[in-house]
Parts: sequence; structure tokens; C-alpha cells
Amino acid sequence: ADWVKRATTSGVGMLKRFANTLGAYRSGILAYYDFDRLSTGPLEGTNNKIKTLQKMAYGFRDLNFLKLKIKALHQTKYALVG
Repeated sequence: ADWVKRATTSGVGMLKRFANTLGAYRSGILAYYDFDRLSTGPLEGTNNKIKTLQKMAYGFRDLNFLKLKIKALHQTKYALVG
């Protein structure tokens, strides 16, 4: 908190913006460390894979085939290939 106060009064524009950004996201940044570094990154990655799969699904036989492909995403490293 002391550093943020000094940075915001430093007169350096970029430093002030960075300090303001840290202040705005302070609770989220600290929560990351409070909860054993829990991240939504893997979930967001899975959602992105599903969205990509849906875009590719135009030529799929039916909805059940798409569901099977989504369920199989976690089983392969390159799930969207083949």
C-alpha cells in the first residue's frame, strides 16, 4: 500500500497508471494467493476448445457426435485434431 501511494504521487504517468491498476485489482490479486493459487485458466481453455469445436462442427453427422467430441476433449493433448 505504501508503494502504491508513492507511485501515484510520483508524477510519472505510466507508474501512476500501473499503481492505479494494481489498486483496482488488489483484492483479486491477493485472492489468488489466498486460495492456493486457484485459477480459472484451465476452465477458460476448455471453453475455448469447445467454442473452436463448435465452429468446426458444421460438417459433423449429428449433435450426438459433437457431444462425444466435447466429452473426449480432456483425453487427448491435441483434442481438436482428427
